[in-house]
Amino acid sequence: PGYAALDVLKLMPSNRAVLIQKPMGDTLDEARAILQLCREKHLTAAVNFQMRFMPQIIVARSMIEQGLIGEVNDMEIRMQIYTPWSIWPYLAQLPRVEILYHSIHYIDLTRSFLGDPDRVYAKTLKHPMSPEHASSRTMVMMDYGERVRSNIMTNHGHIYGGEKEQAYVKWEGSKGAIIVTAGLNMDYPRGKPDKFEYVILEAGKTPHWEKLDIHGSWFPEAFIGTMSTLQRYVLGEKDVLPTSVEDAFKTMAVVEAAYESSASGGTLPPYEL
Repeated sequence: PGYAALDVLKLMPSNRAVLIQKPMGDTLDEARAILQLCREKHLTAAVNFQMRFMPQIIVARSMIEQGLIGEVNDMEIRMQIYTPWSIWPYLAQLPRVEILYHSIHYIDLTRSFLGDPDRVYAKTLKHPMSPEHASSRTMVMMDYGERVRSNIMTNHGHIYGGEKEQAYVKWEGSKGAIIVTAGLNMDYPRGKPDKFEYVILEAGKTPHWEKLDIHGSWFPEAFIGTMSTLQRYVLGEKDVLPTSVEDAFKTMAVVEAAYESSASGGTLPPYEL
């Protein structure tokens, strides 16, 4: 659980490298305390935001950085799945669940592609199937101005069979688009195959989607990614630690903003004549 991270770090010797399981605490105050402790103890610390290192995500990032789909104007993440929450019994006791322990992956991933949002709009709510959990459905919009749309939608209560399950990350650009299907999230924990699909626009031609076979998946390759990146950074083989506690704190700030937005509610429609 996220609330255990701070107590464990207090027991760590100084001047060590440490990979912290997400989330970085259960609240922004805990994240701030973790960051301060890591600085005081000179810990080279990263948070296990491993979705950034999913092989299909790495390929998507490479294509986008090469400009193959042009300027990205839309990033959408949708999870319409059934999640057996009973695997993690401690979650039923927590005041924050879906965003903090699941959609945080997608918030962090979006930040890694689009940067830090200007504002955050969100609603997280319960599902009748799992009333013991604080929330298991979420909508998050990270505001990047008038040119880029970012949308995260999760529903963990899809009990209607695997045929209509959805678990994808989609990028749309001025020259093309990419869709990555995260098969692990479907029929969890057994999972289904991942998919990588893309389209490159060509003048005068009908858009045609292609598939790319990519070795590896979220488990275990993405976990290897966070671990090996930390190790290589410590060895001086990498100049940047992508999921450092400094960067992870910003993801936690977006998570906090999402909860605040959900609690404050939206604008009341002026129904009066």
